[in-house]
Amino acid sequence: MHIFRFFVTSLSLLSSPALAGDLDLKIVDAAGKAVSDAVITVRPAGGVPSEPIRFPWGTSMVQQNIAFVPHVLIVPVGATVRFPNKDKVRHHIYSFSKPAKFEIKLFGQDESRSYTFTSAGAVALGCNIHDQMSGFIKVVDTPFATKSNAAGQAHLGGLATGTAKMTVWHPLLKAKDNELVINVPIPPRGSATKTITLALRSAR
Repeated sequence: MHIFRFFVTSLSLLSSPALAGDLDLKIVDAAGKAVSDAVITVRPAGGVPSEPIRFPWGTSMVQQNIAFVPHVLIVPVGATVRFPNKDKVRHHIYSFSKPAKFEIKLFGQDESRSYTFTSAGAVALGCNIHDQMSGFIKVVDTPFATKSNAAGQAHLGGLATGTAKMTVWHPLLKAKDNELVINVPIPPRGSATKTITLALRSAR
């Protein structure tokens, strides 16, 4: 009888979902204005899952209207990013960033090139032909990653309860490596809400 009770209790524990909560953020600057394209990554209590990381968005950064689209792209470590050229002019992409130093030499309209990113970190992109072009690829090693929208809002769900390590990165953030690290308590259910104020440099 005692063995049966133990067996039933064990099955119940195994079948119960792990406690998890959500994180809802508002990212603003010192004047209280919404900040878009801030990348938020979280490492929950207990670490991150071992499964391959997949995001719902694609792994392409398009050159269009003499700009990188999107301006900030989040990809997992090991991702191969495509660079399709939708402009009528040629582009020459390069990066001097520590996680990925590379160049993709001149290629024209409707051509595409690619590069595989093997190290986590922020990669700043430029074009040797068009100095005004700039873009950023944030290579991450956690599936819990997103970026703030035009309203400065960001949401991450399914985070294990406990104290999580949250990193906020923005290309204009006045901080080492352009990032801010904060410990955030995640509730067993429901949402943790927080407003993050970033000190930003002026855009050139």
